[in-house]
Amino acid sequence: MTPPTRIPFPVVDEVSRHCLQEEEPETVHIEVHLPGRLEQSRLRKAFLEALHRHPRILMREAPGGWYRRRYEWELTAEPDVEVVTFPTPGRNALRDARTRALMETPPLSLSPPIRLEVVEEAGPAEGSEATDLVGVHPPQGRGELRDQPPPTRARNTTVLFLTINHTALDGPACLRILATAAEIYGGKDNSPTPAPTRPQEPPAPPENTPSNWTRPARVAQGTPENSPGNGLLVTELALPRRPKGSPYTVNDQLMVATALTIAHWNREHGEAPRPLRITMPVDDRPRDMTMEIGNGTRLVEVPFSPEELAKKPKDMPELLSRTAQRTRALKSLSRPQLGHGAGVLTAPVTPVAWRAALTRGLRRAAAPWTSTTLLSNIGRIPYPLDFGEEAGRAHAVWFSAPARMPRGLTVTTASTAGRLHLALRWSRALLSHGDGTHLRDLFEHYLHTTEVAP
Repeated sequence: MTPPTRIPFPVVDEVSRHCLQEEEPETVHIEVHLPGRLEQSRLRKAFLEALHRHPRILMREAPGGWYRRRYEWELTAEPDVEVVTFPTPGRNALRDARTRALMETPPLSLSPPIRLEVVEEAGPAEGSEATDLVGVHPPQGRGELRDQPPPTRARNTTVLFLTINHTALDGPACLRILATAAEIYGGKDNSPTPAPTRPQEPPAPPENTPSNWTRPARVAQGTPENSPGNGLLVTELALPRRPKGSPYTVNDQLMVATALTIAHWNREHGEAPRPLRITMPVDDRPRDMTMEIGNGTRLVEVPFSPEELAKKPKDMPELLSRTAQRTRALKSLSRPQLGHGAGVLTAPVTPVAWRAALTRGLRRAAAPWTSTTLLSNIGRIPYPLDFGEEAGRAHAVWFSAPARMPRGLTVTTASTAGRLHLALRWSRALLSHGDGTHLRDLFEHYLHTTEVAP
């Protein structure tokens, strides 16, 4: 019998594996809302076929002793577990599925390290109790946003919950798997739409920005909770407008709104002004069937000075343009996913257990220099996610990224059907449900302020 193929952990996977914490699981949650119903056996068959069409996802961590030089993925011919489950429908089914997505990590020891839960008849009000896990809120925007009511949702709906062990995979890779399953299930073309083309401009020359050696601001502590783990809030907003021909993108508007939100929050909590650094994942992979499955994004950090984030920015168009220059320059840089230091740290020259202890120690020592927060903008969902006539096409897709301390807060956005889907996820050691609600309101307000007139 041929032994299974083994693949050494890439740098990102190894660093994540070294730093796992039981208190704050390293999960990515994807939530897809469909207007109709799915047939159980048919969906299981379609998803299994999708896994086989992307065999890199069928993997588990290979066993090994403490003295081994690296972790390895072991590819499997079939899943070790039933990936697709259908929880019993009920009043709290949506809330409970979100709780599991944050608290229960698919194990690395079983292939594949993902889980798909199908929650049926999930209405818009379900899960909206006053807990740290809330349902979809209607837009409560200011000015123009207030006049746009949320679209009507049919009661007979289905919500797909993909929970991913982030040590092995990221959200865009698993969304590719789901798009393949949708095409197999519904027989509809789920090819990705072409990305918007923008004129290629040379990166702007370096400007006076806060040094990466400067300790950045932390998100000020709100009302921490006694229980460990993450809290989550999802909401639907209108996409921000921008003048035609603007030098900045929606991503830049989201970046500025995030920075202004945290600066406002910190002022409210008496924190002295400090530079902000916001981590931004950059994903250059194709979205078609050739997409590399795994952790494929690289991380860059966008800096903001305290003067730029004053109570009332003097010139919003100028702030947006400067932010666009920074993000374009950072995206154009050719660098490893986690920087050059991570490659040295994961070189297989010593037993992996020794490197794990060193990595955890360096992570604790570097905590004060960790970026303030993470903004992961998936952008427009590139796939229709069309499951055919009965189940229909996705009308809302939410993602959320882990929110471990010392950051303690992540902001994840995506757009579907002309709407912006925002997820705020936080560490309960830092914030409470009420804090998350206030941060959502601040974000919505500042996103609206980026809609500057021509």
